Amino acid sequence: MTRVEELFSPQAILNYVKNREQTPMLGDILFPETKIEGLDFKMIKGANNLPVSASIHGFDTETEIGSRDGISYSVEELALIKRKIKMDEKLIIQLNFPRSTQEETQAINQIYNDVDNMVNSVKTRIEAMRMEVITTGKLNINENGVKTSIDYGTPKVQQSTTDWTSTDAKILEDIYNWTDKVVQNVGCTPTRAVTSKSVLNLLLTNMAIRKAVFGINADKLLTKDMLNQLLSSMDLPEIATYDSQYRTQGNDGKYVVKRYFEDGKFVLLPEGKLGDTIYGLTAEEIELRGKSDTKIESFGNIVAEIYSTKDPVARWTKAVATCLPSFPYADQIYIAKVK
Repeated sequence: MTRVEELFSPQAILNYVKNREQTPMLGDILFPETKIEGLDFKMIKGANNLPVSASIHGFDTETEIGSRDGISYSVEELALIKRKIKMDEKLIIQLNFPRSTQEETQAINQIYNDVDNMVNSVKTRIEAMRMEVITTGKLNINENGVKTSIDYGTPKVQQSTTDWTSTDAKILEDIYNWTDKVVQNVGCTPTRAVTSKSVLNLLLTNMAIRKAVFGINADKLLTKDMLNQLLSSMDLPEIATYDSQYRTQGNDGKYVVKRYFEDGKFVLLPEGKLGDTIYGLTAEEIELRGKSDTKIESFGNIVAEIYSTKDPVARWTKAVATCLPSFPYADQIYIAKVK
């Protein structure tokens, strides 16, 4: 057995991935993670939570039969997400024949850094899916030969385009009307909003909002905290911004910088979680479960492993998951595109 196999056994890598500390992303909060034993799951669309009244009956009469009007289901297959990186020959030599303890430690740290990067790559793609779902109400996948589209059921009447570039734009009126639209349609009151910094700046420079906060002293500097205090006093959703970015890499090796949350979107959200991040089984996990030296309870949502290929001879660090966000509360949001 080589040093690589000794130091990075399947069990050691599984334990590392499951126990490593990581900062939650916005999608982790809005779509908590859960795992199923399979690849397909039954997804609820348009789950209207308004209660339905029972009817008064006469004695000795049959009970009224209920229905699930307004709720539809679709069986979706989880998306396979994976990425790998090759160990260079120099690193393999350092691990098997280290010239010093320091050199060995550096080589080991490099491998675990590769594990982190591959796992983060999978998490990045999942976060991009969750934010696409929030900002569009849909998920469109067209990469590596996979082409699919899911419409989560956000009503068209709860989507619009508006122009807030004018300093006298009626922004507060728009937010009030959008909130009221959701209340009227599904009986749910949005309590928070997510947007980009560019849209937030439009609110902070809007004259009507500044006058609502400062009165005649509208030339004062308005902050997000002050804005949210005003919105809270008006029973309107408070605002948070999300401007984090990530990169994709094309077949030519070039990188493209993208945003998780689309710039210019202003999305009203209900209280609580929006759905779940559904993880399932992978072929890699099935293979590892069959080995006597791995424990099933060690498997997390993302599986990482180090393996070798014979032709050409190489060693790889790979992370893989099957995943898809569910979004049963898609009918309780409002999506606005701000110009």
